[in-house]
Amino acid sequence: MTKRPDIICIGAMLWDIIGRAGRRMGAGHDVPGRVAHIPGGVALNVAVALARWGMRPAILSAVGRDTQGDALIAEAQARGVMTDYLTRRADLPTDCYMAIEDEAGLVAAVADAHSLEAAGAAILKPLDDALAKWTGSVVLDGNLTAALLATISTDRRLFGMDLRVVPASPGKADRLLPLIRAGRGCFYLNRIEAEILSERPCPDAASAARAVVAMGAPRVIVTDGGEQVAEAMAGAPDLSALPPSVRIARVTGAGDCFLAAHIAAERAGADRETALTRATEAAAAHVAGRDMPDKSLAASATPKDDTI
Repeated sequence: MTKRPDIICIGAMLWDIIGRAGRRMGAGHDVPGRVAHIPGGVALNVAVALARWGMRPAILSAVGRDTQGDALIAEAQARGVMTDYLTRRADLPTDCYMAIEDEAGLVAAVADAHSLEAAGAAILKPLDDALAKWTGSVVLDGNLTAALLATISTDRRLFGMDLRVVPASPGKADRLLPLIRAGRGCFYLNRIEAEILSERPCPDAASAARAVVAMGAPRVIVTDGGEQVAEAMAGAPDLSALPPSVRIARVTGAGDCFLAAHIAAERAGADRETALTRATEAAAAHVAGRDMPDKSLAASATPKDDTI
């Protein structure tokens, strides 16, 4: 028997290769720094962060039948992520992401999620068998193809589930349009992604969140670097929170920590304003180089022991 997950993360599971320099960088610069090789991908990052908050996440993704895939699965399991429902194919290598960061943040990045894209709807097969009777929250990662996200927007297997949607990067933001038009999900965006989706300039997170809600999204949360975070929700008051000022130690994964902390806070019974503040603080702690799962909140977010 397998323990029952209390949340499913659908999307990228890959290796992150992150190079960080302690000085400002420009095109063509070659400087000393540190290079880390760590488990990553939006869906996996969120799942790992949720596990730190005491939840039991499962991931639906594509991982190669190669040594990199075996090692990645072992790392995910060690971090509390259920990997029972992965799609593995010998003809697809394990995906990877490469980024360069400097003292000001992200300089450039390349995401190779070709195996996830090639696997397509096959990663959802567990919803037909092992997870057929499962209901709960689902995190959707914009690394999924536009075609698959469009299919998910009308997929009856996901009707009634609490969808939490994140685009992964500005270049993939428009993949979320079918879900927005279908009025499905809570969307976690940065201001640039919100501007791309709404096709209008937005001076701040609050106006960006309202612009996407006006398109049909039921609920939108927009971050803006170190500036004010905002939440807009159809039929409810707008909210905002100001991130604490921190010294940048890392950037990659901050949005995933934000999302996980927000979900965990709401699961623990926090109201909208408290959940937004909690998520903002967690993201700032991540940027500062710290992980911040509140022990009392993590305990209250832990699901009962169940099996399927």
